[in-house]
Amino acid sequence: MKTHAKSKKVNKAWLHDHINDPYVKLAHREGYRARAAYKLKEIDEAFGLIKPGQLVVDLGCTPGAWSQYVRRRLSPSGAAVGELDGAIIGLDLLDMEPIEGVTFIQGDFREAAVLAQLEHALQERQADIVVSDMAPNLSGIASADAARVEYLVELAIEFAQSHMKRSGALVAKVFHGGSYNDVVQRFKDAFQIVKPYKPKASRDRSSETFLVGVGLK
Repeated sequence: MKTHAKSKKVNKAWLHDHINDPYVKLAHREGYRARAAYKLKEIDEAFGLIKPGQLVVDLGCTPGAWSQYVRRRLSPSGAAVGELDGAIIGLDLLDMEPIEGVTFIQGDFREAAVLAQLEHALQERQADIVVSDMAPNLSGIASADAARVEYLVELAIEFAQSHMKRSGALVAKVFHGGSYNDVVQRFKDAFQIVKPYKPKASRDRSSETFLVGVGLK
């Protein structure tokens, strides 16, 4: 009974924080599907990554907030619909409600058949920017979770090395913990410039941060 009561208290506290979160309110007001849009917005504004005319690949895109942000950046007028100067390809294990101008692939990025679909959607083009908000289902076992996170980041780096322009950039979500230093080193091995960045829109209590790699070695 105590555990159940504690769980209800935690859920109530989370709901209170969520409802009063300024980024949640802003996302609702500006038409974004999730507050996560502002994480990518801050990263983009800090590094000047996303520009009209680019091809952007969004890994782990559901529910679509990052793709929505990219779509507006590639619009000549910054609009959520209408003319688009560039291309966006999104991929996720979960389904995503369509976004105008975004090519969506549903599947597991770790599977060769799904990667082949993504390669087909690229039509032999090289991406300018790859963004990855992918995260594994966490088990609570630190060593296992660290390995899962590291594996997804490895896959994102390998994809960028094979399908991104040499001058391009990869933005990937990572977590502070057992594998963090290894992931940073993997970035440094692959990119000329590597910068960690924790957006203000990322909750303080979250161990997530983002690595930005610019210019493939």
